[in-house]
Amino acid sequence: MIKVTTPPAGGFDEMFGAPGKVREQYAAYWRWLEGVSMDTIERKRKEADLLFHRVGITFNVYGAEEGTERLIPFDSLPRIIPAAEWQALEQGILQRVEALNLFLHDIYHDQAILKSGRIPADQVFANAQYQPCMQGLDLPNAIYAHIAGVDLIRNNDGDYYVLEDNLRTPSGVSYMIENRRMLMRLYPELFAKHRVAPVDHYPALLHEMLAQSCHVASPCVVVLTPGRYNSAYFEHAFLARQMGVELVEGADLFTKGGFVYMRTTAGPQRVDVIYRRIDDAYLDPLAFEPDSMLGVPGLMSAYREGNVVLANAVGTGVADDKSIYPYVPDMIRFYLGQEPILKNVPTWQCRKADDLGHVLDNLHELVVKEVHGAGGYGMLIGPASTREQIEQFRKQLVAYPENYIAQPTLSLSSCPVFVEEGIAPRHIDLRPFVLSGREVRLVPGGLTRVAMKEGSLVVNSSQGGGTKDTWVLEAPSC
Repeated sequence: MIKVTTPPAGGFDEMFGAPGKVREQYAAYWRWLEGVSMDTIERKRKEADLLFHRVGITFNVYGAEEGTERLIPFDSLPRIIPAAEWQALEQGILQRVEALNLFLHDIYHDQAILKSGRIPADQVFANAQYQPCMQGLDLPNAIYAHIAGVDLIRNNDGDYYVLEDNLRTPSGVSYMIENRRMLMRLYPELFAKHRVAPVDHYPALLHEMLAQSCHVASPCVVVLTPGRYNSAYFEHAFLARQMGVELVEGADLFTKGGFVYMRTTAGPQRVDVIYRRIDDAYLDPLAFEPDSMLGVPGLMSAYREGNVVLANAVGTGVADDKSIYPYVPDMIRFYLGQEPILKNVPTWQCRKADDLGHVLDNLHELVVKEVHGAGGYGMLIGPASTREQIEQFRKQLVAYPENYIAQPTLSLSSCPVFVEEGIAPRHIDLRPFVLSGREVRLVPGGLTRVAMKEGSLVVNSSQGGGTKDTWVLEAPSC
């Protein structure tokens, strides 16, 4: 029998409802686990590492002393979500992404939510991610965030909370798919014991959505990457290959007569849809950063003329900025006339004097984040920081309060992972992926990220986090 470390008291564990009591969705898995040795688990883990290396599933870590590439740790104990729980989550996620797309269309057109006073205008217009060049531009289906990743956590109360929205170039879906393929290869017998909803059709759904995002009958779709040194390059290549489209860099494209073309051995080929994995600032040196070698000169002109679709749209970043995050529940009420299904994490906006005072008085208890930060950088986790770190961060906060928000230190739910001595709890989050086109879809599941260090709340891959396969159990057929 594999040794099991009891989850910490007071927290919510995905597998154990109480010490020694397994939740219903894990019952079949637990019975299987009772007959497996730790030697078998370790042998399978080494096999997975070897296979991931062969396939090239690596993550580039900028500035890492040990080299630029490494494997993201993969844990083979799945995170299992029952069908009814997923259905409620799905409704909340779809509601949220619909409202965010309506918000983006609104702020670049009538700006009704700003005129109503629900959101301060300066929070939008002074935001570095707001792109004035998008004002008045009508997009097909009025969609801005074609691909969205919504980061969810579960607190001690068992409820899900949205931690942040990712609407610019959300990553991680390739790991969701490869984790599933790996687990099916390592433990095929598990899938005979469970009705697990599939995720491998995501690339087909993605390609269908991209193809439908323009008015061309048989559009040419490409994936635009900044190149092989980007941290998510594996994913760019993976998705292009799975969709059967070309992976291109900026130098492979050019504009002429208001259209975008791809250089091929057979001559120029017109491009209709670009799934871009390059930030706004580097897309077009004639419109944004003039020194950029990653983009395509003239791309924004062709885009504004309606001759090419960019997914995601330029200027989506203003909606996933952490300074806008507190207003998403108001967006849902304003545009949809509904109450939010999913909760936001309570948030203090440090640009407000009263909020700043509260944050400064309670830094040792709070998580403080840069509004433009990502990847676990530029943040303070008060309970895990030294007095010196807190005081240093206090100076930054006082000098630039508008650059920060603060939130209570929620205790992310835990899920068992395989460690050297057996099974032990580690904190996790969940990123489902949403595709918005003529209809809004998401595959059941998402990327479960794991804080591999004991007690850590940081799940980001750039900070040493790992991943799990996410199982959504299908409802029994009638």
